[in-house]
Amino acid sequence: MRRADHSIGWFLAIGGAAGLVHYVVTLGLNAFASLRPGPANLIGFLCAFPVSYFGHRALSFAATEVPHQRALPRLFAVSGLAFIGNQVLLLTLLKVTSLPLYIALAIVLLVVSVSTFLLSRGWVFARHAATRHDSTDPER
Repeated sequence: MRRADHSIGWFLAIGGAAGLVHYVVTLGLNAFASLRPGPANLIGFLCAFPVSYFGHRALSFAATEVPHQRALPRLFAVSGLAFIGNQVLLLTLLKVTSLPLYIALAIVLLVVSVSTFLLSRGWVFARHAATRHDSTDPER
């Protein structure tokens, strides 16, 4: 299997694990703590973030030489943007459709995961050398 195939396979496995954490925490807080979908979704995202970062770092993009000081803030930025999209899509779906939370959240997590993979591969854990103009370079 080619390296890119390994990366995609691990990304799907790690993304699936992080997505499951996000999904279960969000639905659990909504069902058992009576937390509204928006705040429950935020807490679900925050619980899933470490699973995503450390799993992708160790497995999906294991060959990367990008230091944690650069990769962690980048993944947080990508994930933060993905969460904003996630939250807007989720709350919109819940408002304009009659979908229950568990279906709307599943749809949103699947849609947002594609953009997260592309940004993670192309920027967060990119194998190319950082340039001197990289604003996230701690040496700068």
